[in-house]
Amino acid sequence: MDNRQGIVAEVDDKLAEQAILVNWRNLALGHPTFEAAGASFVRHPAYPRIYDANFIYGISASTPDEIESLLARARKEYEHCGTITFRLDPSTPAAFEARLALEGEQRGSGTLVMLLEGDLRGGRPKPCDVRPIDTESAWSAYADLKRADWREHAERADEDPEAVAIPDGLAATNRLKCPPVRHFMAYANDRPVGFFNAWEGEEGVGQVEDLFVLPEQRHRGIATALIHHCVADARARGAGPVVICADPTDTPKNMYAALGWRPVALTRQFALKV
Repeated sequence: MDNRQGIVAEVDDKLAEQAILVNWRNLALGHPTFEAAGASFVRHPAYPRIYDANFIYGISASTPDEIESLLARARKEYEHCGTITFRLDPSTPAAFEARLALEGEQRGSGTLVMLLEGDLRGGRPKPCDVRPIDTESAWSAYADLKRADWREHAERADEDPEAVAIPDGLAATNRLKCPPVRHFMAYANDRPVGFFNAWEGEEGVGQVEDLFVLPEQRHRGIATALIHHCVADARARGAGPVVICADPTDTPKNMYAALGWRPVALTRQFALKV
């Protein structure tokens, strides 16, 4: 590898690290957060069933004593949840991940972190009625759509599609992020049919997140219009590169790649009983 290639690789690694950190901090927005025992703790006892409101990231514990100390603190802090959620990335010490593999359980197949550095591909989207979610009626409609989103997810994940406490909790905790996150709703014939959000992020790296369109309204350009709207919103407030995250086993990742996002990292989630 010549010096130029080494510099490019180093810049790319730093961007990937920043993309991961922006995603963790996006999830943490609106929730009490503190540093302890070699990790960052996000803890919101009012929402014990919402993993995104109760988790640990940025883990540096690697020696046996450090790992024991972190696990002991985690059991104390997340007793209200019944389980502890750890979010791991490529910088997580191997010894800590191995301990979780021994005692815990990996949730899902991970999260694919993707980064958009240039313009979105594919030209201008079809016209779409996109409005900010900034009134009580709009937030109520967002919660209704969140329930529809949950029912679709629950069918794939073999969970109870009528367990409204989870989508209602997700809607409530997402609202806590606003501001700085800005949520938007798409309408068809004045009916709410989809949503997405934008955040300018940190150090010039932004994020767009939480994309959903009702199944019967798909393949009409609504998702693409929401994506264009939110990327433009994040960049208008200072973002350059923009992060989006995807389930590596689901098809939206292909749409994001076609629009110009490239994969930069894979993160993982483990659960450990208290």
